[in-house]
Order: sequence, then structure tokens, then C-alpha cells
Amino acid sequence: MQNIEEVLNSHKLTLEDYEHIKKILKREPNLLEIGIFSAMWSEHCSYKSSKKYLNGFPTKAPWVIQGPGENAGVIDIGDGMAAVFKMESHNHPSFIEPYQGAATGVGGILRDVFTMGARPVANMNALRFGNVTNDDDISRHQRYLVRGVVEGIGDYGNCMGVPTIGGETFFDEAYNGNILVNAFTLGTCKSDEIFYGRAEGIGNPVIYVGSKTGRDGLGGAVMSSDSFTEESKSLRPTVQVGDPFTEKLLLEACLELFKHDYIVGIQDMGAAGLTSSSFEMAGRSGSGMKMDLDKVPAREENMTPYEFMLSESQERMLICAKKGCEDKIIEIFEKWDLDVAVVGEVSDTGNMELYWHGELVADIPIDPITEEAPILDRPIKRPEYLDKIANTTIDNFEKVDNDEAFDRLFSCVEVVNKAWVYEQYDSMVQTNTVKAPGSMDASVIRVKDNGKAIAMSSDCNPRYCYIDPEGGAAAAVMESGRNVAMSGAVPLAITDCLNFGNPEKPEIMWQFAKGCEGIKKACKELNTPVVSGNVSLYNETNGTGVLPTPTIAMVGVNEDQNRVLPSSFVKEENAIYLIGETKHDFGGSLYMKILFDKVEGKLADIDFDVERALWDFIIEANKEDILACAKDVSVGGIAITLAKMAATSGKGVVCGIRLDDERELFSETFSRAIVEVKDIQAFEKLAQSKGMKIDRIGKVGGDTFVCNTIKRDLSTLKTMFYKTFEEVIQKDL
Repeated sequence: MQNIEEVLNSHKLTLEDYEHIKKILKREPNLLEIGIFSAMWSEHCSYKSSKKYLNGFPTKAPWVIQGPGENAGVIDIGDGMAAVFKMESHNHPSFIEPYQGAATGVGGILRDVFTMGARPVANMNALRFGNVTNDDDISRHQRYLVRGVVEGIGDYGNCMGVPTIGGETFFDEAYNGNILVNAFTLGTCKSDEIFYGRAEGIGNPVIYVGSKTGRDGLGGAVMSSDSFTEESKSLRPTVQVGDPFTEKLLLEACLELFKHDYIVGIQDMGAAGLTSSSFEMAGRSGSGMKMDLDKVPAREENMTPYEFMLSESQERMLICAKKGCEDKIIEIFEKWDLDVAVVGEVSDTGNMELYWHGELVADIPIDPITEEAPILDRPIKRPEYLDKIANTTIDNFEKVDNDEAFDRLFSCVEVVNKAWVYEQYDSMVQTNTVKAPGSMDASVIRVKDNGKAIAMSSDCNPRYCYIDPEGGAAAAVMESGRNVAMSGAVPLAITDCLNFGNPEKPEIMWQFAKGCEGIKKACKELNTPVVSGNVSLYNETNGTGVLPTPTIAMVGVNEDQNRVLPSSFVKEENAIYLIGETKHDFGGSLYMKILFDKVEGKLADIDFDVERALWDFIIEANKEDILACAKDVSVGGIAITLAKMAATSGKGVVCGIRLDDERELFSETFSRAIVEVKDIQAFEKLAQSKGMKIDRIGKVGGDTFVCNTIKRDLSTLKTMFYKTFEEVIQKDL
């Protein structure tokens, strides 16, 4: 092959990789084979930089049916039912083309879930954007990205008939060059009717179903495994184009297929398309596979084997069928007006043999391409900036009056309500949503079949992760679990989406390693194993990377769907209590960021025993029906938490909190909650028996918000909370 270095460079392969490929093949590879190795060994598909640190994640518990390694994780939710869920990133495509990037991110994660046999019943998303508040070109572009991403998510999910019931939206100039779009889907199915992505049984046919294959998305997995530069704008052709109407047909066809005993395994075609799906299916069972690429349904003329194998056209699946069932499977997919074709069969060679009009055009051993994918031991180095910021406290700055601090924090885009976003999502389709977007803390759906409810929450505070990657990642697990517990559900398991900068920089790799340690510790101590997840690296443009953002989505179960706790006030005159101890914790806080434009300091202390005790206390108090609502204290501290509860409920509050320093109204000490109590005597008795620190701080009622010296008219508070974001995001329209 001529210009081999140029070919390797365009495929993000090294000369060392090339020698390894020749050793595996025992000959020179052709261009198609180089393309296949390039995709399978890309960061996106092989996890070559991160695999070392992902080992050791706690992944087992009595309720875990399937942990990492399949299309999605599965947990037992009782009564013969299972929840299937996963979170995935679509960061790079969404930055290049926000609408299609976000839409196809939703489509991909939906397929990951329904390929397991589950009907998707809930979507969430975790979005990070740059500065949207200014009048400069950067903010104008970020507002354009927000509008495009939200429209893409909304259109795809709404067309699919899957409710988008929650998520988070975060803004910081660190994301000016790389936005993060993380999509989560949860589905339910019977626990004995789960399907896996395997191809086995010599002679069993391999069937292609869904949309035709085009040239869109070529090189997508490789594109997502590199940093951006100014030239990256030319990458738009690597972004896939989604068709939710076809995906809806594909979903229903697959669910009909699953009612019959026709298949051995099924896999969605995500990153690297036909390449990853075929190699992964055969690899999981140690089989070989033969495929006739000229039989793959094509959307464009004169397509090559290279394009068929590496296209990332959407809405496609690969099925390993039971021999003799081909006609019945074809009948189902033709009924749903989808393309379907027998394109190959399972073999006993251990190789992937690809044919083009009868000619063998690629012959690759399957096991080595996955098992011998490079595992990099990249250099790590503790960032020097940590020493410079560790000792910063708010006492380094002039005192700001609490009145002024409150207005500035409560009106910032991170805090105010994002109704403009979530009102574009259909959150009530399927009629199972109990806690919808805007309700705060966890989102909740009921399970019609067994009277239970499933709670889920997506969380990560990148400022915490910047000042302490290990503690910040642990805090994300704690926060997501705390939110689930505040709804009355028992947190059971997480999926994650680990978004970091360029792994070739030792400081970034150190952040990643420490983040993984934090997740391991938190999940082990809190008994919430990791069942699925995703790594997204190279979130960097022109040398500037994002804040470390290990997003965590926690899933939990409430035994009684009629006992789901709200997160905002319910009844006038009810008592309000603060649970937990408030300390002088401002490291990485919203207070320090908004008032002094600093992300510095020491992270608040983490105590997993105290955290778990808080969860268990709220869950038990809810079972005993002594709480009216519960909300965790997080970003912005007590004052901002109370104000959000008042604005959301439309009920005033009068609260007084004893503190050593009046600024501690905005402290972000962990493991705290505010609860509205129906039965004071029962609540205090339970708290005493559990050794919980509680303080009665006020009551619900009236038309004003009073928190120590801060006093605001409730209508003013609501206007600030509900109108600010819409005004900001529509500035250019």
C-alpha cells in the first residue's frame, strides 16, 4: 500500500499499531481492514486510555442482573420485572451539528435499551454549555447550540413516544469550546425476557434490519476520539442524520420479534456501525462470522465495502437468528415497512470473513481485534494548579451582603428554572410520569405492572471535580443517590458518562484516574454498583479542555408508587426542618464562582456513613408517612434550596437558621436535606432513634420568602426563577 503513513494518520493509527495489525493478520492489511482496525481500536470503541482505570468498579449486587459489557445494564425491580438503562455521550457530533448530534445521541441510547428487550419508558439528559449570558460571538454561538441541542433531543424523543422526564443543564465558560450532551434511557421488561448481543451457533443466519446504509457518519468513532481544532468545522459529514419515525417502527418491530423464539442475539449499530456490531456479537461468544456486504441494503449508489462497514447510518440493528426462522423474521420487519436482509451466517473459524460479490475482501481474526486492542498506560501527573487554589476561602475576599449575594446566585442561569428547555420535551407521554421536569431532585415514573415507582437522577458538579477530581466524582454519586432517596426510593445502581479532556495530557489522565477512584469508593460504600456507562475523552478544542465531568445517573425503586415524595412545599403551616450539619464549606461553590469568579478551595468533607444514613432516614420517614416533601441541600446552600422550593410550590416560607457565619446560608456542606413535616412528634422520635441531627427552622405559608435577613415577595421570586432563562436564551431571536 502506497503512502502508508498518510493512510495510518488519516485513520488515527500509529506505525506501532500497523506492525501489531500485520502480526495479527500474518500479512499486510488492505484499506478495508485498516479501516476496521481503526474503528475498533479507536478511543471511542476500545477504551484504550481508560480501561485500566475502569477495572475494579463495583458491578455486582443481588439485584444486578447484567453489569457492564452489554448494550445496557439491568437490575431487578421485583415481581419478575427488570429496569434496563444506560447513559451515552454524543459530545463531538453535537458541537459540530447540534440538532442532529443531539437527536442521534437520543436515538442511539434508545436502541441500546430496546435491543435488550425492554420498552423505553423514560429519557433524561445531562447538558453542559459555555457562557450564554454575554452579547459576544461566543455567547451567541452557545445560545445557538443550546437551541439546536434541545430541539434535537425534543424532536427525537417526542416522535418516539418516550417521555423526557428530567436531567440537568450546566453553564460554564470551560465548555465554550466543547459542549457535553449525555443522553440516558431507561426501559422495563420481564426479568426472564432479556436479550443479549451475541452471535453463536454455527450456520445460524445473520440478518440486517432497519434503515438502508448510506455514507453518513463515516469515521464518526474515529472523529470522536480526537480533539477539535479550527479545521474541525469540516467534520460535519461525520455526523449522522437521524429519523425517529423509522426508529419508532424499528422499536415496535423488535418488541414484536421478542415475543417469539426466533433469535439468538441482537445488537444495535452504533459507533462504527456494522463493524462494531458484527465483531462484538461474534466476539462475545467466540464465534466466527461470514458476511456478504453486497447484500446489505444501500441508500446510495456505488458504495464500497469500506463504506458499508464504517458507515454510522442510524436506525439499524444486526440479528443472529435461529436457523429456519429467517422467513418469519423477514415477515415481521417487512410488515413494519423496514429493510431486512440475510447478510451472512455464524461460522466456526473465529474470523470475520467479508465478501463482496463472492470475493473475499477482508479476513480478520475476531478475538485479537478486541482482546489485543491497545491498552495504554498513559503518563499521569497531579496538576500544579491544585496547589495554587487549595487554600482559597471566601475569607480571602471582601464580605458581600447576604441580600446582594442571594439575588446574584438565585438569578444565575445555573439556578433558575429551565422551563424553556423541558417544555419542549413531552414528559407525560405513556402516562406514567409521577415527577416530571421542573419538580427538582429525582424524576419518577410508575411501573404499571407492579405498583412500584422508579426514580432516577443525573448529577455532576464539575467545579467540585476541578478542585478535587476524586472527591468531586464521589460527590456526584452521593448527589444522584441523595436525589433519588429524597423521592422516597432506595438507590440501587448507577450508569455513568465520564467526560474528560485530552488523555494525552498527563494532568487530564490524572483527573480521570482520580475520578474513577472516587466513583469506586462511593459506589462500594453506598452499595450502588455500576451497571453500564460510557467514556468520552478528547473534549478539547485548540488545547483547552472541559472541566472534568463524570456524570452519574442513579436509579432507585420505591415500593409504593403512591408514596413518591415531592421536592417542594405542600401545605401551609407545616413545619420545616433542616437535617444535617452546616459547616464553612465554599470550595468549588456557586457562591465563590458567581461572586468572585473563582473555582478554588477545598472540597467539603465526605462521610459515606452520614450520607447513607440520611438516605435511609428519609426513605423510612416517607414509608411512615410523616413527611410532606424533601429536598436535598446542594448548589447555593440552604438559602437557594429554600428559595427554589418556595418558587416551585408557590408557597411562602419563614425560616431562621442558626449559623456561625451568616454567609453559611450559601455553604455547600454535603449530606443535608430540608424536609416539610406532617407529624412533628413522629419525625423527631424517628430522628432521635436514628441519631440524626435535625433543626426546626421555620414553617410553610404566606406570600413572602424569608430566610434569616433575606426577604423577598413571593411573586418577585417566582418571576426571577421562571422568566430569567427564557430571556437569556432567546436574546438573538
